[in-house]
Amino acid sequence: MDLYAALRPLIFRLDPETAHNLAFGLGERLCAWSPLPRPEHPASLRRKAFGLDFPTPLGLAAGLDKGATLLPFWKALGFGHVEVGTVTPRPQPGNPKPRLFRFPQAGLILNRMGFNSEGAAVVAARLKHRPTGLVVGGNLGKNKETPEGQALDDYCAAYRLIAPEVDYIALNVSSPNTPGLRNLQAPEALKPLLAGMLDLRKEMALERQPLLLKLAPDLAPEDLAAIVEVAVASGISGLIATNTTLDRGIVDPPLRDLVESKGAGGLSGVPLKGKAREVRRQILLALRGRMPLVACGGLGSAEDVKGALDEGAALAQIYSALIFEGPTLIQRIHSGLR
Repeated sequence: MDLYAALRPLIFRLDPETAHNLAFGLGERLCAWSPLPRPEHPASLRRKAFGLDFPTPLGLAAGLDKGATLLPFWKALGFGHVEVGTVTPRPQPGNPKPRLFRFPQAGLILNRMGFNSEGAAVVAARLKHRPTGLVVGGNLGKNKETPEGQALDDYCAAYRLIAPEVDYIALNVSSPNTPGLRNLQAPEALKPLLAGMLDLRKEMALERQPLLLKLAPDLAPEDLAAIVEVAVASGISGLIATNTTLDRGIVDPPLRDLVESKGAGGLSGVPLKGKAREVRRQILLALRGRMPLVACGGLGSAEDVKGALDEGAALAQIYSALIFEGPTLIQRIHSGLR
């Protein structure tokens, strides 16, 4: 019996953020009190990307485990990698509540969390006790009050603390919920940001650690092409596509008015699938095999994940689908991939 499916009607009666906090509280107790199973993946699922070995191509996207509190749990569920964060250098509460909304009838989530973070020092201390056998990435962002012109200082401050404790770093310049953040995707802003991060990576003798860049799905094709060229020329290790979207046009009209009534925020889940897939196709076409891509956004089944991998993605990440489908989704995806 799928326990999550049985409990889902009750869970979905709760405020989404309340349900999230309760689930994480239970998860932390489970990790502390119970020996968790150690899933074994067949060799056919193994992948190598960015110089790292992944037991499976399926990972947990950034945004769910912001503080690295449930890493043993994610490993037990069977994820091949987990991206922690987004982590900001200094603690911040994020945007005012309510800031998280579910639309189960469409498999859609709207969030304007705004990088709520315990801060890099707290997360780094927790990462020192991370489980073995799980690839862990650190997703970094800037604090809300930090001006765009000083963004590099924030990314560097977070990197100094988080990078030594993880396997790879992802720079989040694409969340729609921090004012001005997406401006950092512009080539003239991106070039010095990536150069500064690579200089710091060298200074810390972490040249072999992959450095990735996470992109938005709302970029025009010509902007995507320019960003790809900047990324490749910079020498970073790869791209992640995509983050959430501001495009309400992905929602069918009967539901769109309700979604718009909830206010600002990024959309994720099933309705994002087509838009994210098209953006990934454009990026892969522009990349021409020069850099690996991690697929993210709208993936919710074995068919979705297999399709992304077949189209050229090195790895895939899920998040929203896990909220609606529950932990058995991971096993179903792996079964489909096998």
